[in-house]
Amino acid sequence: MRKLLRSFFDRYFHDEEAIIFVILLGVALLVLVTMGSILAPLFAAIVAAYLLQGLISSLERYRISHRLAFALVYSLFIGFFVAILFFVLPQAWVQLGRLINDLPRLIGEGQYVLLHLPDSYPGLVSEQQVQELMSTLRGDLALLGQRVVSYSISSIPRIFNWVIFLVLVPVLVFFMLKDKALLVRWIGNLLPHNRPLMLQVWQEMDMQLANYIRGKILEIFIVGGTTYVAFLVLGVNYTLLLAVLVGLSVVVPFIGVAVVAIPVALVAYVQWGFSHEFIAVMLVYSVIQLLDANVLVPVIFSETVNLHPVAIIAAVLVFGGLWGLAGVFFAIPLATLIKAIINAWPDTTRKHPLPPAH
Repeated sequence: MRKLLRSFFDRYFHDEEAIIFVILLGVALLVLVTMGSILAPLFAAIVAAYLLQGLISSLERYRISHRLAFALVYSLFIGFFVAILFFVLPQAWVQLGRLINDLPRLIGEGQYVLLHLPDSYPGLVSEQQVQELMSTLRGDLALLGQRVVSYSISSIPRIFNWVIFLVLVPVLVFFMLKDKALLVRWIGNLLPHNRPLMLQVWQEMDMQLANYIRGKILEIFIVGGTTYVAFLVLGVNYTLLLAVLVGLSVVVPFIGVAVVAIPVALVAYVQWGFSHEFIAVMLVYSVIQLLDANVLVPVIFSETVNLHPVAIIAAVLVFGGLWGLAGVFFAIPLATLIKAIINAWPDTTRKHPLPPAH
């Protein structure tokens, strides 16, 4: 056993940088697990600054001064931030309140449909199965009501935390963009001077994730905006709320499209029944998702994240279970980080070892 462990250590941890890198990853994971909620504004600001820095660099390539590019990009960020905070979110919240108030009517119509299933499909559904399903739904709805009440009572401290979050993020983004060179130099001084492993991991991550995260946010806005306009023309209830859900569905590959199709279908069915309007809504939703998958994604993502679908789904399940919606959004970037580390990790058995840093 000792020989096996020594062989493993000599194979993968023969390099001093590899040991330091493992320690840094362990510390980062410990900080995320223990203080993730406290440092959420800092993490959000780092992501936002990383995205905006790409826009600043793009403007500088057109011979625009750094100060002007910084002012333009930061003003654009503040504009989007204010628009989402004071226009999109309040309207979506109002529609969510309307949906909660309409739940008794929606449930009543759903029960009517379920009770008539045995008459329409006697060979597939029995009356006993329908009664058991309705009993289960009543229990789940009662539990949901209790959770809503308890959440509303305990949400006062969370509102204060959200206010702090919304104030701190723009301030942190400003200083991160303004003092980028200083911060990068300070972080570099904390790392080993000879760091080919870290440089290779960063280069692969930067190449793939810069395109992925910026493209994914652009995809959310395009898909959500297109859905809002289409559903508004069709006269669908809760248009903005459904558009937000459809836009966010692109965050979770393969799963989000199917999950969000359920509320879209339920709202359309309760509003019109199984009619031409219902079919039109579902066709429009399907066309938007098909265009997103086959046209928009190839155009936006010039360099795709080379991960197997099984790895993507596993990453979504694991990181989503750990950190909720934030974990779902960052599941693919984190999976890409793990893949980059595996590819770059020093191994004495490799036929072509990594070149030394110059």
